Parts: sequence; structure tokens; C-alpha cells
Amino acid sequence: VQLQASGGGLVHPGGFLKLSCAASGSIVRVGFTGWYRQVPGKQRELVATITSGGITDYGDSVKGRSTISRDNAKNTVYLQMNSLKPEDTSVYYCAAIVTVEEAQMRHSEYDLWGQGTLVTVSS
Repeated sequence: VQLQASGGGLVHPGGFLKLSCAASGSIVRVGFTGWYRQVPGKQRELVATITSGGITDYGDSVKGRSTISRDNAKNTVYLQMNSLKPEDTSVYYCAAIVTVEEAQMRHSEYDLWGQGTLVTVSS
């Protein structure tokens, strides 16, 4: 069972990116999920969160410019980021509470982190 973050890259200021956070394995449900970002040497920052029911919240630095959403059928959470600024440059990580089916059809919950995807905003 793992979370895979993808979609990062180089984008010009004012541009946009859509990040994906996909859970793979014997997934029963992807619950509360968050996107975070961290620049080396700085504290990790909350970007956005979404509950299993679709309630969203955003960090002040991205509010109004980003949208977090989920596709439960694909076990995937997305982060659409618009009007990107150089200060958005960071490694973006997703984290989720994932329910997994294990032996004898038992369900277990895990707090998983993806490996990070680099977003660079530069002209």
C-alpha cells in the first residue's frame, strides 16, 4: 500500500499545475487527506485538506488560488494550483488516512505519506 504524489514540474509565474495523490494496493477507502509543502531548512506548511465527505480547508498562502478535490472511485486526491508565484516553489507532499483490506478481510487504517513532488515556479 502506498501513496504516490505526482504532477510537479517547472511552471512560469502566473501558470498552473494539477497535482495528484493516488493510493494503490488493497484500498478500501481514502479518508482525510492533506497536501503539505516544505522548502529545505524551513518548516512544513499546510496547503490544503479534504475530508472523506469533501469538506475542504486551505492554508492562507494558497487560499483563493487552489482547489483540492477527490475522486473516490480512483482513490485519488487532486490539488489544482493557479496563479502560481515563485514563493510556491517547494516539494509538495500528500498524506492520507487509508483503510486497507488485509488477511481474512480485516480492515486496518494507516497514516500514509507520499514521496513528494517538486514544484518550481520560475521565469
